[in-house]
Amino acid sequence: MAIDRWRQGSPDRREFDDRPLVLIAETAHGPRIEAANRAGKTAGARAGMMLADVRTLCPEIATAPSDPAGDLAFLEKLAAWARRWGPWSAMDAPDGVLVDVTAVPHLFGGEGALLDDVSAAFDQRHLALRAAIAPTAGAAWALAHYGPPAAIVDADIERALSDLPVAALRLDSDVLTVLRRLGLKRIGDITMIGRDALHRRFRNRKSPAANPLIRLDQLLGRVPEPLLPVIPQQMPLVQRRLMEPIRHRALLDQVVGDLAVDMARELEGKGLGARRLELGLWRVDGEVAVRQLEMAAASRDPAHICRLFATRLDDIDAGFGIEMLRLRASWAEPLALEQGDIEAGAEIHGTSLAACIDRLTVRLGPKAVSRPVPFASHIPERAQRWQPPLEAEPLVQGSLEFHARPLKMLDAPEHIAVLYATPDGYPQRFRWRGHVHEVARVEGPERIAPEWWRERGSARLRDYYRIEDECGRRYWIYRQGIVGDGRGGAPDWYMQGLCA
Repeated sequence: MAIDRWRQGSPDRREFDDRPLVLIAETAHGPRIEAANRAGKTAGARAGMMLADVRTLCPEIATAPSDPAGDLAFLEKLAAWARRWGPWSAMDAPDGVLVDVTAVPHLFGGEGALLDDVSAAFDQRHLALRAAIAPTAGAAWALAHYGPPAAIVDADIERALSDLPVAALRLDSDVLTVLRRLGLKRIGDITMIGRDALHRRFRNRKSPAANPLIRLDQLLGRVPEPLLPVIPQQMPLVQRRLMEPIRHRALLDQVVGDLAVDMARELEGKGLGARRLELGLWRVDGEVAVRQLEMAAASRDPAHICRLFATRLDDIDAGFGIEMLRLRASWAEPLALEQGDIEAGAEIHGTSLAACIDRLTVRLGPKAVSRPVPFASHIPERAQRWQPPLEAEPLVQGSLEFHARPLKMLDAPEHIAVLYATPDGYPQRFRWRGHVHEVARVEGPERIAPEWWRERGSARLRDYYRIEDECGRRYWIYRQGIVGDGRGGAPDWYMQGLCA
C-alpha cells in the first residue's frame, strides 16, 4: 500500500513500474527499507533490510523517503471508504482493512460477486489488493495474506486453513522462530498436538501476538476478538471564494472575521467548541498559506478567534492577491450552548483565564504556558510535573505528608562546598555561587531515602537541613550520602531551595 500511495503522488511514477524502487526510513544504523515495489523485491529487497545490504545486490535501485504518518492517514480514509461493503470497518495497520459483511453479500449477488466488486473498485484507484471472506477476522486475515486469491470460507475453518503457514496466525517474529524450531510450520501442525504442551510453553505470555493458542482460538471463533471500528467525523469547515482577489490587510481581517462568525454558527449548531483551528489562504498563483492555532479551552467566540489570528497573519505575503480562504476546526470538543454568568462576564471584559492563556500561547509559543501539578514522589525534584494550564489535575493515589517545603525550588540541585565540624555533623560554613555564608541556625536533618524501584542500588541517602546565614537568609540544603555507607567517597552537599 505504501508503494501504491507513493506512485499516486509521484509525477514520474510510470518510470518506476519496471525499475527497482524502495521506500526508506532513517535509523541510527543507517537507512532501512520499509517497502519495495515488485521489481525491487525481484532484485532481493525486503522490508526490514538495510539499504546498504540491498545495494550490494542491486546497485542501481532507486530510493524515496517513507511516510508512515501519511500511510496511516491514508489507511484510515480507506477504511472509512470501505464501509460501502458493510456496516462498519476497522483498520489493520500497516496495510489492511477489515470489513464486517454479515448479511451483506446477497445485495451484490453473492460473496463471489462482492469480492469482484471490491477488486474492481480498488483497480480503479490503482491499488493492489488481496481479499478474502471468512467467518472470523483472523481467518479472513490469514486467507488474504497467505491463501489463494479471492478465497471464501463458509465453514470448517480449521480444515480450510490447516495448510497455511504459522505466520498466518499474526504472531510476533520471536514466537514464529520458536514454533519453527519445534517443527510446527503449518497451522495444522499446531491443531494436531496437545494444547497442554503449548500452554506450558507460552502460559506466561498474555498478549495475543505472543501466544499461538490465543491466536488460534480467535481464528477459529472460540474466543472473541475485539476490533476498533473507524467512525468518520465531519469536522466543521467554512470558506469564502472572493469575486476579486484581496491584497490589503484590512480586507483580509474583514474576511477572517466573517469566517469566524460562520464557524461559530457551525460549531453552535453541533454543540461543539473549537480547540484547534486551521486557516488556509489560496493565492492567485496557486500557493497556499496555512496558519494554525490551538486554544486552551473549547471556544466559539468570533472576536476571540479573530484576536488570536491577528498576530498569525502579520507575515502573510498576498502576492498578486488571495482569492479564497478556508477555516477548518480540526479539533473540537463538546461545549454547552450557554456558559456560566461569571465566565460570560469575564469574556466580555477580556479577563477570562482561557482567553488570557490563548493570548499568551500565541505570543510565546504552544509549550511556553504550563502549570505544575503534584506528583506522588517523596524526592523533592520529582514531587511535581508540568501540564497544559487548563487540563484536569491527574488523580494522585494516596497522600504524601511532608515537613515544610521551601517556597522556591531550584530547577536542579546545585553543588555547594560545606565546612563542618564532623563528616556527619551540622554545616558551619558553605560556599554557593562564589559567596561564602556563615551558618547561624540549623534545623534538621530530615532523611529522605532514594526511590529503590527507579534508581540503581548505589543511590545514596539524603539528609536535608533548613539553615539560616548571618544575614538572615534561609536555605534548604542536603548532604548526599553517609560516611561509611559503602556507596562512594565522602558525602556531597547540594543546594535544593530557598526558604521564606
